[in-house]
Amino acid sequence: MTSKQRAFLIKLSHTLQANCQIGKAGLVEGNLQQLDAMLDKTELVKANVLPTFDTDLRDLANEIAKDIKAEVVIVIGRKIVFYRHSKELAKKGKALVLPR
Repeated sequence: MTSKQRAFLIKLSHTLQANCQIGKAGLVEGNLQQLDAMLDKTELVKANVLPTFDTDLRDLANEIAKDIKAEVVIVIGRKIVFYRHSKELAKKGKALVLPR
């Protein structure tokens, strides 16, 4: 992902609400399934990590991205934004068009 594409996705993510919360129980399979399903529908997802979760957020973001085959757009505060291109949305003409 280029810096222009990342900046474009960050701009889009400002208006997103955090749809997924990761709590003190840590990263559970339900969180991964929820993020995976949301990425299939919207391509861009924001997750909120509760303060009770004690780990490095960048490591957590990279682990989640690897598990759900997505890219980390940004980790800011306790929020993580993920992006994954959806071929299904592209066929419908509803996919995000990233700058080159």
